[in-house]
Amino acid sequence: MDDLKPFEVAHLGPIELRNRLIKSATFEGTATRGEVTDDLIAFHRRVAAGGAAMTTLAYCAVAADGRTYRNQIWMRDEVVPGLARLTEAVHGEGAAAAIQLGHAGFFATPRATGTRPMAPSRIFAPNGLTFARAMGDDDLDRVVGDYEAAARLAVAAGFDAIEVHLGHGYLLSQFLSPWSNRRRDAWGGDVEGRSRLPRAALAAVRAAAGPSVAVTAKLNMLDGFRGGLSIDDGVEVARLLERDGTVDAIELTGGFTSRNPMFLMRGETPIGELIRQERSRIRRLGLQIAGRRMMRAVPFEEAFFLPHALQVRAAVSLPLILLGGITRLDTITHALAEGFEFVAMARALLREPDLPARMHQGVTDAAACIPCNRCVVEMERGGTRCVFVPRENEEPS
Repeated sequence: MDDLKPFEVAHLGPIELRNRLIKSATFEGTATRGEVTDDLIAFHRRVAAGGAAMTTLAYCAVAADGRTYRNQIWMRDEVVPGLARLTEAVHGEGAAAAIQLGHAGFFATPRATGTRPMAPSRIFAPNGLTFARAMGDDDLDRVVGDYEAAARLAVAAGFDAIEVHLGHGYLLSQFLSPWSNRRRDAWGGDVEGRSRLPRAALAAVRAAAGPSVAVTAKLNMLDGFRGGLSIDDGVEVARLLERDGTVDAIELTGGFTSRNPMFLMRGETPIGELIRQERSRIRRLGLQIAGRRMMRAVPFEEAFFLPHALQVRAAVSLPLILLGGITRLDTITHALAEGFEFVAMARALLREPDLPARMHQGVTDAAACIPCNRCVVEMERGGTRCVFVPRENEEPS
């Protein structure tokens, strides 16, 4: 087979994409009252106009109790008109629109949800400074139904693809991880048991999506700490998803937000700025005491997930999306030559949303992004953005 080219037309399941570059989900922090805003639409319009094949609306909770922030979008009838405005704006720039669906599990914030967090097993929930309760059968059934209902709303809003979040320590990832899933029933134990809820959620989303919408999974290959999901188990989960036939592609990632957040970001740790901007006195004190230990720096390397992703590539034949520190055109070309069908970029497109177009035109072959991670701090200051791009220079919403 001929080597795939970055800027050729490609197919992701039932949808056609104008190239092989995807904007991965990065939580935008620009929703208010849990609804779409003009700023959120403008964020994705810039990415679409900049040449990416598809832009992904980040973390929309499938239910009110799955939120980590009070203003986070959660899927219900009232948000569909706003979501439709977003997909129309993206389509108007020639790109496809994807939505990431997830549930926070024990990451949920009681101040936002008004409820006690839940998890595969009883575990301390740092966002609420409480213990999450173990989920019962009714909870499990309800969560699967929430994913199905959320997917139907996403289709009604005009999304071309639905990404189900099985990574970074959110609920479905909590089930996959032996560190957080200590159940001894059919929903725990070996890889097949721990993957039962994620696979049931994907099956429900696949049924709701219909034949014209792509379904993908953002899958942790490994958690990155002792006692967490191993790469061998991550590979086995990918095999199970391929066997199920519920996904058109898997986006490969890793890391567990509450244990090792820098494993999934890499580069500098802006702990001082995170402490200064934290409004909660309790959380600020927690960051001062334990922040540097929890957010240990992990050196940045170009395409840092590639070695693990190649193990998944060798085990499955379904399309894979490579993610993680991709900033150069030659890296993209190399990834496609290694057998990955798509490449996802995140932080690089915060600084340069037009980077794909400029690469295609031969204007540049590398992103200006540096792994300072100060964009993460900006999420609490009016929305995720690159600090090297003054707000006044951004396209008005």
